Amino acid sequence: MSAKPGPLRIGFVPEHFSTPLHFAQKYYNLNATLIPFPSGTGHMVTSLQTGEIDVGIGLTEGWVASLGKQLGDKEADFKIVGTYVESPLRWAVSTGADRDIGDADQLAGRKIGVSRLGRSVMTVKWQASLMRYSGSHVMGFVLADTKGWLQKPGDIPFKVVPLQTFAKLREAVNDGTADFFMWEHFTSKKYYDNGEIKRIGEIYTPWSSWKIVAQNSQDERLQSMFESMNKGLVYFGDHTDEALDYISTHLDYSKEDAEEWLKTVRFAQDVRGAKIGTISKTIEILKKAGVIDGGSPEASQMIGIFRAN
Repeated sequence: MSAKPGPLRIGFVPEHFSTPLHFAQKYYNLNATLIPFPSGTGHMVTSLQTGEIDVGIGLTEGWVASLGKQLGDKEADFKIVGTYVESPLRWAVSTGADRDIGDADQLAGRKIGVSRLGRSVMTVKWQASLMRYSGSHVMGFVLADTKGWLQKPGDIPFKVVPLQTFAKLREAVNDGTADFFMWEHFTSKKYYDNGEIKRIGEIYTPWSSWKIVAQNSQDERLQSMFESMNKGLVYFGDHTDEALDYISTHLDYSKEDAEEWLKTVRFAQDVRGAKIGTISKTIEILKKAGVIDGGSPEASQMIGIFRAN
């Protein structure tokens, strides 16, 4: 299929993980308009479905959960075409600074703040054209499953409060609108250090954390995008001082936190394609947690470009 004219429109989350993408555009002619989505993967799902972006770089669990609800007797609005980060994501569990919640074990039945909602929340009017899951919502189910709070798949272990942005999530746990929320550890850490919120637990994703999706996996522009991104990732690895400077001056992180994050993250050496084993494992765990049901599609239906396991 022929490529559309003009640059790709790439949605991304403007956090530390986006630094190699910045280098790809700055130094390696990434022909794209980069569109930030501070509220995360769920918002990108909607924008892919409405044609506002061509490509999204977001959380594996958000893409798989949304595809699990979309795919059935119709073609999905997007497919997984690449792997951006190989290491798991460290999700921190946070509450208000002065709340009387001291541990994640106290959260059963409480109010979880999320950026965006998915179909599993029965109070939400669901439309087939707007199926989206945010990572902050999906991981609440995964947390509940690890704690043994899901009696059966599909149980709703928390009262869910949609709040859109990280700033509103922090505000909500302090004013009582929500009791807790889940967000990436290093993005949250600054607000532990300044006393705005407190950490009460953490959980790691049991899968590699960031994937690339595209509306059209046959778009000829993707190959050039992959090549530029691969070069940006190499540059990132070879120029850590520049990466640290960019993260600490252009993004919301201290240099010390960025240095600690660098010790934990492992980007893909080649971003093109996704492993069927990784997506299958994600589906299996999300089914167990009740995020997607037992009749959901197989991994092969979610992937547009495959790589060897």
